Amino acid sequence: MTENYAAVLYGPKDLRYEKWPMPDICDNEVLIKIDCVGICGSDLKFYSTGKCGLEVLCDPIVLGHEGAGVVIKVGSRVTNIDVGDRVAIEPTQPCRSCEYCKKGRYNLCDQPRYCSTTGAMGNLCRYYKHVADFCHKIPNNVSMEEGAAVQPLAIAIHACTRAGVRLGCTLLVLGAGPIGVLCAMTARAMGAAKILITDVVESRLETAKKLAADHTLLVSPDESDQEIIERITNVLNTTPDITIDACGFESAQRIALTVTRTGGTVLVVGIGEATVRVPLTAALLREVDVRGAYRLLNSYPLALAAVSSGAIDLKSFITHHFPLEKSKEAMEYAKTGEAMKIIIHT
Repeated sequence: MTENYAAVLYGPKDLRYEKWPMPDICDNEVLIKIDCVGICGSDLKFYSTGKCGLEVLCDPIVLGHEGAGVVIKVGSRVTNIDVGDRVAIEPTQPCRSCEYCKKGRYNLCDQPRYCSTTGAMGNLCRYYKHVADFCHKIPNNVSMEEGAAVQPLAIAIHACTRAGVRLGCTLLVLGAGPIGVLCAMTARAMGAAKILITDVVESRLETAKKLAADHTLLVSPDESDQEIIERITNVLNTTPDITIDACGFESAQRIALTVTRTGGTVLVVGIGEATVRVPLTAALLREVDVRGAYRLLNSYPLALAAVSSGAIDLKSFITHHFPLEKSKEAMEYAKTGEAMKIIIHT
């Protein structure tokens, strides 16, 4: 076993590749030699601003929560994982005793110890420990890179489930970043009949069209909400049954609440500002359901099965690769918006 190294964030844009302590595992944990880690939008927000949603960086943390690797040591009470197993790491370690955990909604846990937040270190490192029952064996026909990318796919599956995506529905996705594209891919696999995805970056829309979307729409910040709404309805020739906000911008949430069909559903999965101004009353009077999707819930096994079966193609979703020591360069490239999914190899 060699020394441990990690990508440690000290403040906005202050990401350092440095030596890091080797983890000591407890009896219910496993030690993992990390193979690769995907960059997430929340990692990028932490890197760029030192905060993401309600999380604010106070002390240095190891970034990364889309990890996959090989188990090299298991605790004395671990029975579901063996040394040598390739695993995808579900990036939470909930308390198991709060009201939400007891109800089976562990994604809402009061103390989730979610990787790369102020409550827990991330796995953008060479060696990492995690509770064994939140490590999932990667099927033989699924690569390590796909195993890492299963994490955002699991988020998309939870979002589409919360949104009530169903056979034959018309779906609008606002934002063609990784989560938006994966929501479109998931919705296609779940039977959505017509999918339109919007973004301000043409290259992302091109990828979305190849992977899942029937229609794409390049929008501009200079356009009014009403102009974008009219363009959406013209492309779809109808209004969407379901709209997923996958970017978290206030303007997208305004459009979602207005354009969604009466009696339809708006699902917000993008992380935005703590306070926004939206036309809520008009949407509520049309009985538009407004829902949130927070992280993921029991969707890792579904995601791994979908990739293994070929129902969802993650290989085409992964576009760029960097070594661990160039994590800062990877973050800077991610800021350009040109990459769909960046994988960092340790």
